[in-house]
Amino acid sequence: MTKTIRPLIAGNWKMNGLKASAAEFAAMLAGASKVVGKADLLVCPPATLIAGFAEESKGSIGLSIGGQDCAPQPSGAHTGDISAEMLADAGARAVIVGHSERRADHGESNELVREKAEAARRAGLTAIVCIGETLVQRDNGQTLEICRDQLDDSLPGGARADNLVVAYEPVWAIGTGLTPTAADVEQIHHFIREFLVGRFSGDGAAMRILYGGSVKPANARELLAVPNVNGALIGGASLKAVDFLAIAADCP
Repeated sequence: MTKTIRPLIAGNWKMNGLKASAAEFAAMLAGASKVVGKADLLVCPPATLIAGFAEESKGSIGLSIGGQDCAPQPSGAHTGDISAEMLADAGARAVIVGHSERRADHGESNELVREKAEAARRAGLTAIVCIGETLVQRDNGQTLEICRDQLDDSLPGGARADNLVVAYEPVWAIGTGLTPTAADVEQIHHFIREFLVGRFSGDGAAMRILYGGSVKPANARELLAVPNVNGALIGGASLKAVDFLAIAADCP
């Protein structure tokens, strides 16, 4: 059933990228048409590049731009924050919320992540809500418990398949080169799918569930073939067009 879901390959550039990165992005645009039959592509650069990249990608097939975070409020006295409406105005189509680096470095709670996901929906953006366990939690056998709590409290009510994506990113695998086994990924993604169907019914069955955590060309084919893996949220490998496009090409 879930293999009919069109995959999404999303690149999270994190705090990387200057105006000179436009050349790398241009290479992604040039190659996007070659993988359009395989997957949708999303590039989430730093906020300083969103408007320029969105303008450059107008009319492209299969590649859109997203943000890496948004504030719950639409506007106001919130120095340094960026609203979902601002992202949409700059040309973004989606936004990542609840990434583990935001949860850890900025103390973001599940409740705040839910508010950000609701803000994304308010602005017409797709929210990519991240969940995942730390190494200590994994070693303590708490993976499913932690993921359930994050799903329970981070996902907004009334979400649909066209405005909510869930990304499972085991915190211990992000940027470390370590990845769970395919069997581990299958177990957790099956668990997430059952949760989504229980919460959102038919929309839950159609929602994309991305895997993230040291996804690269060398392991993408195996990970993307796992049932209920409907794409990937990629960090470092999304900074190079050749790697990003190679991962997309490995979608089943």
